[in-house]
This record gives sequence, structure tokens and C-alpha cells, in this order.
Amino acid sequence: MSEKSNSPSSEETISLNKFISDAGICSRREADQFIADGAVTINGKIGQAGNRVLATDAIKVNGKLLRGKPKSVYIAFNKPVGIVCTTDEREPNNIINYINRKERLFPIGRLDKDSSGLIFLTNDGNIVNKILRAGNRHEKEYHVTVHKTVTDKFLAGMSNGVPILGTRTRRCRVSKVNPYTFRITLIQGLNRQIRRMCEYFGYRVTKLIRLRIMNVSLGRMKIGQYRILSDNEIKSLTTQTAGSSKTQGSRPDKIVSNSTKRKPKTYKAKPTPDKKDPKKSKVKSKVKGSQNKKTPTQQDARSNSRKKKEEEKELRKTRLWEKPKAGSYKANRRKKR
Repeated sequence: MSEKSNSPSSEETISLNKFISDAGICSRREADQFIADGAVTINGKIGQAGNRVLATDAIKVNGKLLRGKPKSVYIAFNKPVGIVCTTDEREPNNIINYINRKERLFPIGRLDKDSSGLIFLTNDGNIVNKILRAGNRHEKEYHVTVHKTVTDKFLAGMSNGVPILGTRTRRCRVSKVNPYTFRITLIQGLNRQIRRMCEYFGYRVTKLIRLRIMNVSLGRMKIGQYRILSDNEIKSLTTQTAGSSKTQGSRPDKIVSNSTKRKPKTYKAKPTPDKKDPKKSKVKSKVKGSQNKKTPTQQDARSNSRKKKEEEKELRKTRLWEKPKAGSYKANRRKKR
């Protein structure tokens, strides 16, 4: 009888790059680079790409022992205008430096530099991916101020979907707050979506605040403040994202109208010479050469015609220099001059 393998199952293990990333020192891509450089060891042996490890294994990066996945942190932050939602340290106004926490955090989604309001930050990559998928239709509510009076026609147009970025936005809830302000609840997150939707109807956004993401509201948080999400809020987030699809795309429905259905331009391809059969091209050239060849009689006729033309030219030159006969038109004309 063959002995049963004592190797751990794939469910009990985790990929090496994910283990390093979950430890909070770098991203998965950076972890792959550490592994490729030979800076990662597993129980004293140099790790390789594709290795799977247990939580009990001793993983070191550049000689420093990793303690495994840290405790998950979920933060709700009231972002001020001017702060950029990026982890890039080259950006002086990046959101990570502004909050300045010891954990390696990253924002969930984005909020424009010119906008303010609620945004999540966490070190839990799993929930980030689930919330960001627009196909999951998670609600986000905004308070928007524009430069001119909000009309019923404008509200109806915004709620029914607007053609931007080559697509049509999904239907959404829109309600008027005052003559210059309205609230809108989206279930998708295109780049500068609300601003582009307003621009389509000739409106310019002067102020934009995100009030809510799913079950978490901005509440009484002042601009620039943040708070740790409560256990109930985290539980509600996890239950709402539990059935999130991993394969559902984030693109909204494409516009289907007669105006966009344009036939593509067609161009006739230029014929290319037949390079496969050099013999054929040689035969063609021979045939052309034989057609261009002239018979001896034709050649004599051509030479005779050339001689006649040259003689006529010489005669013309001599006539120009000859003295005109007395009483002729040319002689009388010269006398007048």
C-alpha cells in the first residue's frame, strides 16, 4: 500500500506573495520582486515564485521575520478638497500621508481632488475588490451644487441615464434640495461621473460631497476627520459584499442608437507583388520586354523621323538670321523701327 501524503492541502496554505502582502509591508507586485531578487526565505530556504506557505512557517524578507496578517482595519474618512486618493508617495497631498497611520492602508475607490466627503480606507484587500465592482450595484449618495437653477427636465435627464465616455450611465435616484442643489444616488463609479453627467446638460458642478457608501454615512464627522468603523458597520459591509461577483464587469450598458451605429470606413488594399513565385515575375518581365522590342524597319523609320525634325530646327534658325527681301512685310516693319 502506498503511504498517504502528509503535505498540507491548498486550503490550509496561502501563496507566498499574498502572505507577504497581507503582512502589510508591500503590495503583491512588490512581493513578487522581492521573491525574484532572492530576498525572501521560507524556513531558512530561499523562496521561489509560486511557493505556498502555512501560517506557522517562518517567512523572512531581507532577513526580517514577518508576523503574518495583521488585524484588519476599516476607516471612514471625510476627505477635504485638494487631497488626492493615491498611495503614491510622489504626490505630496496623498491621502495616506494626510491620515498618517502606522498600518499600510489603501483607499477603497476614488474621490476626485476637487470633491470632498466619505471614502473608506483599509488594509483588507478582499473587501476592497468586492466594493469596487460596479456590477455589484453598491449605492453611493452625493450632495451636488451647480452654477445655475436646477430644473425638472435636468433632474429627469440625470435619472434616466446620460451618454458619457461612450456608454450610458445606469438609471439613478435624483432629488432636488434647493434651486442650486440636488442629491443623487449612483450604483456605479465612472471617472468624474457626476461632473460629466452635469456637463452634458450644460451645468457646471461647483461643489460635490459624498454623503454615504452603502450602509455607512458621513454623519457629523468634520472635514479632515476619520473614524474606525463599528463592528455592526463592518458586519453589514461583509454581508452586503458576500455575494459579490468576481467575474461581473464594471462597465455600464453601451449606448445603442442610430446615431452611434456608423459604418466603419473601408479602404481597398493595394495589390502586392507575388513574392512566392519568382519564376512568374520573371516570365512576366520577359513578356513585357518582348512586347517593347521593335523590328528593324520600325527602328529605321524612327531614326529617319528624328533626322527630319533636326533638319527642320536648323532651317528655322537660319531663317531667323536671313535678311528679309525688299518690299516684304518684315523689311517694311524694320524700316518703321
